Amino acid sequence: MVEADPVMSARDEILGRVRSALAGAPAPPTASVPRRTPDPSVDVVARFCERVADYRAVVERCQARQLRAQVRAALPSGAHVVVPPNLGLDVRGAVADDGLSAADLDDLDGVVTRARVGIAETGTIVLDHGPGQGRRAITLVPDLHVCIVEAGQVVADVPDAVALLDASRPLTWISGPSATSDIELDRVEGVHGPRTLHVIVVG
Repeated sequence: MVEADPVMSARDEILGRVRSALAGAPAPPTASVPRRTPDPSVDVVARFCERVADYRAVVERCQARQLRAQVRAALPSGAHVVVPPNLGLDVRGAVADDGLSAADLDDLDGVVTRARVGIAETGTIVLDHGPGQGRRAITLVPDLHVCIVEAGQVVADVPDAVALLDASRPLTWISGPSATSDIELDRVEGVHGPRTLHVIVVG
């Protein structure tokens, strides 16, 4: 005769008691996120640019007709960069991502992508890796990320951004260059992602 596992039995007994105690209990109230009334006097795009700059990222604004030249100026001379499918912009000398390996990406100088949304209050860029954004690896491995954000994609705060995002998609939230600190609070950039973030706001 095989004896029951005493650990499993004790666990099952405890869980059974919890289920019995909760049976018939009312459902917990749904938490609501407090929302602030937007201040119409606030220029959300200007605030977004300020917050992005606070993270030690480079941020510039341009018009659509200037975008190609702005991207070219953001890249070091002779830089080899990767671009995602459907970027919608000709980047001279760029390699299109067709499933490049991590080693291949590490050999490149940077990446140029678009974004899904920008958040003014936090200076955060969100990618859902849709058209023009590519897969997550290309935005994490190269040392430079040039990210194009349309002015119309900038929202006031995080709840506004969440309302636009599809939670079933892979989401990458970027607040400045990748950085970390050791126990002595010495800041080190580029450990978990691009060392340099260059944001171009169009419009």
